[in-house]
Amino acid sequence: MRAMRAEATESSALTAGAAHLLCFAGLAAAHTLAGRGALVSDPALALRLLVVCEAPIVIAVFSYLRRDAKSCSIFKAVARGLICLPVGAFLNAFGAIVLGAPVGIKYWIPTIYWSLLMSLFTFVPAACVFGASKIDWQNVLSHSIYFMPNDVENYMISAPCHGAVLGAWLGGWPMPLDWERPWQEWPICVSYGAVAGYLVGMAVSVVLVAVHNRRVRAKAD
Repeated sequence: MRAMRAEATESSALTAGAAHLLCFAGLAAAHTLAGRGALVSDPALALRLLVVCEAPIVIAVFSYLRRDAKSCSIFKAVARGLICLPVGAFLNAFGAIVLGAPVGIKYWIPTIYWSLLMSLFTFVPAACVFGASKIDWQNVLSHSIYFMPNDVENYMISAPCHGAVLGAWLGGWPMPLDWERPWQEWPICVSYGAVAGYLVGMAVSVVLVAVHNRRVRAKAD
């Protein structure tokens, strides 16, 4: 029994690492295709490539990790992710506008792509894994997840989600300053912050999974 538990925790750690590596690969591929500095010179193109490269990976990875695998096929999980993508984008766009994002016509396209990217970072993984489970969504969105034992999937979803939101918020701080730098335009600095926060969140989630596995092994011993 102890050997089986140790094997399960090792497997979950490898799964978490592999999932985050695939998501990182999607971001790296988009960056390579767009070219260096594309987010500043052509935000709409860079964000579109990020969405196109990241969306299939995020939806596929987290649909595979769906919690109710016996009662929910992977196709249903993929459908949940696809449905949640525009819904999450709308909520992110609404939140950004409420917090002061510009609404001029020239910003519409970049805002749409930024919102879709944020939806991939925040809502889509939870939709693929948990579906409409209210309790699981509350656990994932709550900060208390960092202070109590949780499932590996919760750590994998929560930390990158929180990191992306916090990074986008911090990234928006330079926008009103009079530095007159091109990267201060919406949604350039916010996108940089969101991606950086997402990457930091993935690293934090790996640490949380490792700590979780250590606790499980300690209980098994």
